[in-house]
Amino acid sequence: MLTRFEQFAVNEMMGKPDTPPRANGTLCFANDWERTAFGVALTLARNGYFEWDDFRDELITQIGTWEAEHPIDRSSWNYYERWLAALERAVVKSGLLDPAELSAALSASPAEPHAA
Repeated sequence: MLTRFEQFAVNEMMGKPDTPPRANGTLCFANDWERTAFGVALTLARNGYFEWDDFRDELITQIGTWEAEHPIDRSSWNYYERWLAALERAVVKSGLLDPAELSAALSASPAEPHAA
């Protein structure tokens, strides 16, 4: 069950270039790290660490960059890798972590995808 803010965020994204994957109206997560990245972004935005619209703008930029780099073969597409890249940028832009702290945190975590 989504919280009110999560429902707001998902509804705001519907039909837009950054719409998260859904099946039968339910968000789809292939791995636990995807669900975690989704929740972290929502929680940080809800708690005022960055504006939701700023995060969405970064997500749209990340998606556009990936699409430009993969104009023909999109077999490696993963929406939540772009989400995570946008989250990493948002965390740095907001001043929560500087790039060195983010890099250290990511290198200390289990092997999960990240934008570096």
